[in-house]
Formats: sequence, C-alpha cells, structure tokens
Amino acid sequence: MPKITFFTEDIQYALKHKTRVRNWIETTILAEGYQLSELNFILCSDDYLLRINQDYLQHDDYTDVITFDNSEELKMIVGDIFISLDRIKENALNFKSTTLDELCRVMIHGTLHLLGYKDKTKAAKTLMTEKEDFYLEKRTF
Repeated sequence: MPKITFFTEDIQYALKHKTRVRNWIETTILAEGYQLSELNFILCSDDYLLRINQDYLQHDDYTDVITFDNSEELKMIVGDIFISLDRIKENALNFKSTTLDELCRVMIHGTLHLLGYKDKTKAAKTLMTEKEDFYLEKRTF
C-alpha cells in the first residue's frame, strides 16, 4: 500500500489537509510515471536541518529542504524529505505567501528531486520551477 507519512522533529506543527496533501503528492508521482512505495516528510527546525546538512552533505548553511532518495528500484519512490519550518515561515513572509502554500511548494520541490529533476544549472532550475508551478496549480486545498 502506498504510504506518505508526516513527522516532526524538535518542533510542534499540525499539518492541515493531510489526506489532500497525500493525494496531491501521490498524483504528482503517478503523473511523472513513477510508483510510490514510501515517502516521509520530516518537518523540523533550522538547527536540526543544518546538522543534517553538515553531517550528510558537508554543507555549513541553512536550507529549506533536503531530500534523501532511498529507492533501490527504477521508477519506485522511497525517500525522506526534511523541511525546515523556520525557513518555510520566513520564506512565506518574504514571498507574501501563506505558510501552507510555501510548505507545499517545498514539498513538491523535494518530491520532484526524487522524480529526477535537478536544480544546479540555470536551465534545470527553470524546468524545476515550471514543474513546481504546474503541480501547485493542481492542488485542491
């Protein structure tokens, strides 16, 4: 049975519309030609995500999302997506967005990484942003 799970680490946050978020993410995965086995979203603080960034990626800076692809089969999604709620809230203010809208943007961004999209070059980042916008428009909440 496909499974999307939401966790928190070192913060308190109650995600609204969990069932709709799950359906939206799963629909995105299927639309891209992948199958979903297990996907975990872990919401945490800046400091928690900074430690992950330092320990696993050897980067010493704050970020809003880190995606770990644990898949062993082609076109099968198994992954963990860590998201800093501190960054989400700050970005929402900066972009004049809601926390939920910004969280969804980052959730779909992390999911797109699991689907093979990159964002290291200008062209790749442009495509990633186009895909984010496309799937954000598909939300029903």
